[in-house]
Amino acid sequence: MQNHTLSQPAPAQPPSTTVRRWSEGATLYFGTLALALIALPGLTGCADMSGIASTAQVRDAASVGLGTPVPDALQVDAAQPADVPADVPADWWRGFGDAQLDALVQQALATSPSLKLAEARIARATAFTDTARAAQGPQLNGSLDATRQLYSQNGPYPAGQAGSILSVETARLSGSWEIDFFGKNRAALVSAVGAANAAQADAQAARLLLAANVARNYLQLARLQAQLQVAERTLAQRNETLQLVQGRLAAGLDTQLELRQSEGGLPEARQQIEALREQVALTRNAIGALVGDPNAAVALNPPALTAIQSIAVPAALPADLLGRRPDVAAARWRVEAATKDIAVARAQFYPNVNLTAFVGLSSLGLSNFVEAGSKEWGVGPAIRLPIFDSGRLRANLRGKSADLDAAIE
Repeated sequence: MQNHTLSQPAPAQPPSTTVRRWSEGATLYFGTLALALIALPGLTGCADMSGIASTAQVRDAASVGLGTPVPDALQVDAAQPADVPADVPADWWRGFGDAQLDALVQQALATSPSLKLAEARIARATAFTDTARAAQGPQLNGSLDATRQLYSQNGPYPAGQAGSILSVETARLSGSWEIDFFGKNRAALVSAVGAANAAQADAQAARLLLAANVARNYLQLARLQAQLQVAERTLAQRNETLQLVQGRLAAGLDTQLELRQSEGGLPEARQQIEALREQVALTRNAIGALVGDPNAAVALNPPALTAIQSIAVPAALPADLLGRRPDVAAARWRVEAATKDIAVARAQFYPNVNLTAFVGLSSLGLSNFVEAGSKEWGVGPAIRLPIFDSGRLRANLRGKSADLDAAIE
């Protein structure tokens, strides 16, 4: 069996013949493309999505005091969620003027597993946003194939190729671009950005909740310490009173009745002190759990209520204050994302239109690979229309509609 390559080039065509063939081919190509685009609207009725819709009712944001509606997700910086109150500082707890509290909150924020999880979810949502944005642009790929092949003697091959072992080399640069006629890619991008904003709002809500819990327990510890000091002073005063009554009884100035009355308040005072000490220990343990370091709570100096500054609360609160809460903002962004997911599911019922093109070299035999006659190119549309999918698209649309119902409710 021979191991060789074909080296006879095809006869050259006159320039006029090449131009004429190019003109005829271009006319046929663009005519076919125009016909396909004209027929495209008529192809949209092949898939049926009737009878599938969300049943939940979306209420206007202003009607429930949530301020302005959710803005266009593409106009919102994913690094800073919308509806975050700009007039409230991120480190609001510093308003108490307590350095010990500041250190505890910073330690809690730095070591919290829930915040690390929230940050991971933000990174994941941001990656999905980049993926959705990339789907709107062109795609370019390169390929290089080299195959050593034995051609069948009984196959449809010309003489010199049948029964020979030949090498086939192909180098190609190919590209494609999906024309978003029905808004599928844009809706997917808006949904991804909405989900990223919701993740940002969730992270802010987790941060706010953690800082609030640390501050609440810290102030609770200060209150319990103050109550414990009062209870201990009360017990000391009752002991002094008892000693005084005992002295008066010994001098014959008081009776057993006054002695019993003085002794009666001591057990109650001791029980109150024990209860307060237990609450102090529990509060310290709670602070240790929040900051992730039990030793930090044990070594915590009892704060004095008089040393803690009060944070001024505005006399008039805005009507849209509820809408500024991070958890509410996250819920609104999830509704926005779920709405766009339905738009994506609906767009999948319509034709998918791509423009594809390639250019490269291809030859039967390595010796011909870099010759001018080895070049090849192609360009054209690719239209795909769902006709029968055993109910997959309808099931997907029902699922997205249910997701929207869940997000609203």
